[in-house]
Amino acid sequence: MKVLDVEAVLDREANAQQTNPEHEVLKELDDEVTRYAILSHRWGAEVGYKEMIGLMKMEEWKRNEVRRRYGYHKIIKSCEQAMKDGYRWLWIDTCCIDKRSSSELSEAINSMYRWYQNAGVCYAYLNDVNESTFPAAQDNSKFDKSDGWPEWFTRGWTLQELIAPKQVEFFNKDWVHISNKQHLASTLDTITRIPREVLTDGIAGKRLSVAQIMSWATDRKTTRVEDRAYSLMGLFGVHMPMLYGEGRQAFRRLQLEIIREYSDHSILAW
Repeated sequence: MKVLDVEAVLDREANAQQTNPEHEVLKELDDEVTRYAILSHRWGAEVGYKEMIGLMKMEEWKRNEVRRRYGYHKIIKSCEQAMKDGYRWLWIDTCCIDKRSSSELSEAINSMYRWYQNAGVCYAYLNDVNESTFPAAQDNSKFDKSDGWPEWFTRGWTLQELIAPKQVEFFNKDWVHISNKQHLASTLDTITRIPREVLTDGIAGKRLSVAQIMSWATDRKTTRVEDRAYSLMGLFGVHMPMLYGEGRQAFRRLQLEIIREYSDHSILAW
């Protein structure tokens, strides 16, 4: 996996005028032996891989435009939090995958559950929470587009990003820490319908039917229809190649992979 060198990113940001344009901010490391933090978030105006590695080679007007983006601010704040927590390395999906390479994208999507699982900590950034505490109850006036809870809980990819990591720390839009997965287990059970024991101890070894796991994703949304299937692969421990453009066929392929792996045919109800 490619990860951000937290110190290099922050040093480049603090000394933009003096930084060597060839200064590397990403490094290829082994997730099984590396201690790293990871970000979970709702996408907006993001900074991609090519922009992140080539920032200092850009013309000044373009570099300033990138640095003003919502997504760049997330990268910097995530790096600051990682450094504060003693992590040198950080993985963020927007800028740590070269999506121009179909093989790299496929490898990342097939490895993503494991990457979240192996992370020392996951920072869950809730960009629509203004308060300094986690929402205590469903509030449709504040979160009218996401059933009364932060939008993070309605997205397809964030399902595995909630379950896989051992430690999930929640932050509001201003990067104020507002709680963690262990402390919020009861509330998260209410929001997501995921049992507390899965939230606190993970999915391994639990007697869960395929249909039950599928039910957690029922109301979640993805921008690409194929990601409805791809975002569930890690939860079932299956792998398959990415074929963006295949549409709903992706879910049929997922069903076949699950049937090959499990004797539980409750998958056919989906």
